[in-house]
Amino acid sequence: MAGNDFASALDGVNEISLTTTGRKSGRESSRPVWFVRQGRTLYLVPVTGTDSQWYRNILATPAIRLAAAGTQYATDAVPVRDAGNVAQILDAFRAKYGARDVASYYPNPNAAVEITL
Repeated sequence: MAGNDFASALDGVNEISLTTTGRKSGRESSRPVWFVRQGRTLYLVPVTGTDSQWYRNILATPAIRLAAAGTQYATDAVPVRDAGNVAQILDAFRAKYGARDVASYYPNPNAAVEITL
């Protein structure tokens, strides 16, 4: 199953490719993103929080595509805005990537995205 191949590919990478559909242009756009995985759930944090273009694109069109180590996975993303949940996700990001880098790269961490694998 493609989802299992993608889930296995996550074990060997620290960054994945996220493809969203532009809310105004309708064109696909891809970018590298950091992630944390907790069981069958993947979390992404937009660098500029709710001001992030890819986050706004997901609000308009939740269908996304992820790629890692030659595998792809298409699904819908679910925005996370609850401050307590976002704080827990950021704690997981700090544990994986280091508090200094997370503080440096995520100046406005007020949102996240949840993806079920």
